[in-house]
Amino acid sequence: MFRCPSCGALNRVSAEHPDGAPVCGRCKQALELTGAPQEVDSAAFSRAIASSPVPVLVDFWAPWCGPCKAVAPAVDALARANAGKLLALKLNTDQNPEPSGRYGIQSIPTFIVFQNGNEVARQSGALPRADLERWLSPYLQAPAAHA
Repeated sequence: MFRCPSCGALNRVSAEHPDGAPVCGRCKQALELTGAPQEVDSAAFSRAIASSPVPVLVDFWAPWCGPCKAVAPAVDALARANAGKLLALKLNTDQNPEPSGRYGIQSIPTFIVFQNGNEVARQSGALPRADLERWLSPYLQAPAAHA
């Protein structure tokens, strides 16, 4: 599952792309398939967590936050390694205070995993990539096949 950086629509993309680079089903812009975390505002954040069929990792951060900057490469690497299986979003708490208040964010960075619109895990503070990956791994398991 990939989020269109132009319109925010969620798109399923098959492993093979016979017609070249995939485009968004809604706006027809090229999709970004690296899995890199995408900056979102409050509205895009709410839409993504409500409609994503894959787990959503949200990095609550601010540009002045040293630990946020320090952990950003680990978040980026983890998101890219799980492209299509995880939607990674970055929410600037200074520019978007409403979600921070709604979810009780009291320190940054704070990471929240959402599934089916619900918070399922939370981690505050910067972690090394291996620890972040270990914390996130239960939510990256392949879904059970439906009969």
